[in-house]
Amino acid sequence: MKNKALKLVLLTLSCFMGTTVFAAGGTVKSRTGIAPDRYVYFPGTEELSKGEIRLIACGTGLPAARRDQAATCWLVELGNGDKFFFDIGTGSMANVAALMIPYDFLDKVFLTHLHTDHWGDLATLWAGGWTAGRTGALKVWGPSGATEDMGTAYAVKHFLKAFNWDAATRNAKLSPEPGKISVTEFDYRGINKVVYKEDGVTIRSIPAIHAGDGAVSFILEYAGLKVVIGGDTFPNKWFIEYAKSADVAIHEVFLTPTDLVRFYGQSPGQALGVGTQVHTSPPAFGKVMSTIKPKHAIGYHFFNEKGTHDDIYDGVRTTYDGPLTLATDDMVWNISKDGIQVRDIISPDQAWSVNGPTPPPPPPAPGTVPDP
Repeated sequence: MKNKALKLVLLTLSCFMGTTVFAAGGTVKSRTGIAPDRYVYFPGTEELSKGEIRLIACGTGLPAARRDQAATCWLVELGNGDKFFFDIGTGSMANVAALMIPYDFLDKVFLTHLHTDHWGDLATLWAGGWTAGRTGALKVWGPSGATEDMGTAYAVKHFLKAFNWDAATRNAKLSPEPGKISVTEFDYRGINKVVYKEDGVTIRSIPAIHAGDGAVSFILEYAGLKVVIGGDTFPNKWFIEYAKSADVAIHEVFLTPTDLVRFYGQSPGQALGVGTQVHTSPPAFGKVMSTIKPKHAIGYHFFNEKGTHDDIYDGVRTTYDGPLTLATDDMVWNISKDGIQVRDIISPDQAWSVNGPTPPPPPPAPGTVPDP
């Protein structure tokens, strides 16, 4: 069972400051009774209310692989039944699978940019969902690039070309429909641009400052609630303007230059550039949050362990004293008008996929699809 984040969750409980925290308490009334309120979330055991958002960290780490933390992936579940991925970085699908959500419900992916640590597990979602219950095409939204060959549409088109053997060998045995990917590419330069609007959900994009042209941040609005997903970004005027007064604001906060040298083996010059110019330093993250004043701030995009956590926390607290979580994988935030609950997730290591209410489409009739 996954409980690796419990100690770090307890470290963050002291800094919620006004945020509702779901904590253990009460009395067990009989020897065969159940425990009272828990500080952990067991996937699939709680129904969302109509005006509620559940935010799950399925990946919070770095491009380099680590068993304890996958690369960036946020799953947003809404009270109307919608579910959205924001990035799907390398290794994150193992955490997603442990939630045991039917793949048919997990068909919408919004990409902030095209670094592998933000879309490297698209292949796992694509093929895994195809073989385990998704009934239709996977849907991907993502930004354009400075040129056509740097945009999301080009990337997905050539993703499918790269996996042509995979698709061809499945098409003859399974319905081809779940193996398709539809792409909605939007202009990365759009400012507060609506990229999705349906069933009471609005998702907007703003430019992000990261590595090169073609990175964005997202703003999701639902039931009067606002969640901002920064992706990878340096502090910028668009985030400051459009992330103000969010219920939850997610923004990268990176390792300190000292820790980049110590743990990541970078030279001092490289560490200074990466930690303070390509990515967002802890004091800069804090300055962003103290300016936009979210109800709850989430920092991520670093290997979260005792040695790094304390350095980043101390740096953030030089410029920000509001509600804060320094995220790691398998954490969940329940967001509503009543407050924000922050918990750890307990999930099985050996999860099987779960079917949704719609049966998978039948395989093609013999001889209608080439069988390689």
